Amino acid sequence: MTRSEYLDFCGTIAAAVSDCPFENDAESVVIRHRDTRKWFGIIMELNGKTIVNLKCEPMEADFLRAQFAGVTPAYHMNKIHWNTVYLDSDVPDDEIKRMTMNSFYLTEKNTKSKRKTN
Repeated sequence: MTRSEYLDFCGTIAAAVSDCPFENDAESVVIRHRDTRKWFGIIMELNGKTIVNLKCEPMEADFLRAQFAGVTPAYHMNKIHWNTVYLDSDVPDDEIKRMTMNSFYLTEKNTKSKRKTN
């Protein structure tokens, strides 16, 4: 998947917006929730490669790292809850899209309907 294809996909997520929030850095793009502005992804360049950091449940994060060479502990973020995904790697496009949507749902605003009740 190319950077452009990934940004096009993110543009189809109705409740998401993207922006370049870092001064003097037009390459990095943050993908966030429209209402809360909370990040669920960030696209960056690392050593000449395009990467995206995505939130993930810790057990799934470890599983994905073992399954794909293109998934590593997150660059510059919490390595337990975030993965770095190399867009030009062995990770299939559909899996990148699934991981993106998973990150979107994990970072959604908490509501009473989502909270567990005991």
